[in-house]
Amino acid sequence: MSCAGAVASCSLWWLRTGAPRPLSASGRRIGVRLCSSGMVADNINRATVHRILRVDHAGEYGANRIYAGQMAVLGRSSVGPVIQKMWDQEKDHLKKFNELMVTFRVRPTILMPFWNVVGFALGAGTALLGKEGAMACTVAVEESIARHYNNQIRTLMEEDPEKYEELLQVIKKFRDEELEHHDTGLEHDAELAPAYAVLKRVIQAGCSTAIYLSERF
Repeated sequence: MSCAGAVASCSLWWLRTGAPRPLSASGRRIGVRLCSSGMVADNINRATVHRILRVDHAGEYGANRIYAGQMAVLGRSSVGPVIQKMWDQEKDHLKKFNELMVTFRVRPTILMPFWNVVGFALGAGTALLGKEGAMACTVAVEESIARHYNNQIRTLMEEDPEKYEELLQVIKKFRDEELEHHDTGLEHDAELAPAYAVLKRVIQAGCSTAIYLSERF
């Protein structure tokens, strides 16, 4: 990317967020700050950041499709507003990762069309088991995502917590919200779902596979 292109990209970001615009030196190629994260492009571990953003983007996309599937079945039921509230937060997560993917020029996983179908099918399928089935799915998925976020936090902290401070803040915030969804699922009778323990293990095994594939492809 040229200096002008980098500055233009940053300018668009700062206009969208309403944050104070940084000063830049015109006509010189400098260490341009990637404006969504505050990290300096020349100093980050690109492989690590790209891997993190690719899998997190895929994960939040998949979570959105799961909640879409649940709402298609249970949207008009008593638990509909609860699911919608969690889905709204997932939409915010996905929006943020969409922005970070553009800022860091990260290629999405090639498996996005697959996660589109599988996520919706998982959400709708568990919702057909009733409120308890949908909530069991939420508990299983959000527990897996929170654990994965914790692993990413550990990786970035070990490398350089100051360099990745703003990315860490994003991941920690989203991790905490996923844990809230997990607790919401338990509060709404997830453990009363048919074969809860088996269902949870199967879903989490699928999540682990999805994480592995999305990081690499």
